Amino acid sequence: MRTTAKSLLLAGALLALTACGDDGSTDDLTGEELFVEIGCQACHSDTDTDQAPTLSGIWGDDVTLDDGRTVNVDESYVRRSISDPGADIVAGYDARMPTFGLSDSEIDRLVDYVGSLG
Repeated sequence: MRTTAKSLLLAGALLALTACGDDGSTDDLTGEELFVEIGCQACHSDTDTDQAPTLSGIWGDDVTLDDGRTVNVDESYVRRSISDPGADIVAGYDARMPTFGLSDSEIDRLVDYVGSLG
């Protein structure tokens, strides 16, 4: 009985210590680190893939969307693409990108990172 009580106390203490550690916050992550943390690089690599277009070197370029419109890859476009991935799909790609439920701060950092890729 005493061993069980000690084990329960130890398990409770370890759980409390774990809960006080990493709170899952991304506040200290840079845009690049956040990009990796949430898995953006799995689809958006350095080259175009079947899954998603590359983000390297597209800032300021015009892209054609699946509905025939052309948009400029700027802060507004990238922000909208992150917050509402189905709004403007690049021609030749399916609407696969999930919504991540990101905060404004996280989106800001991701937009800055994409902008830094040129």
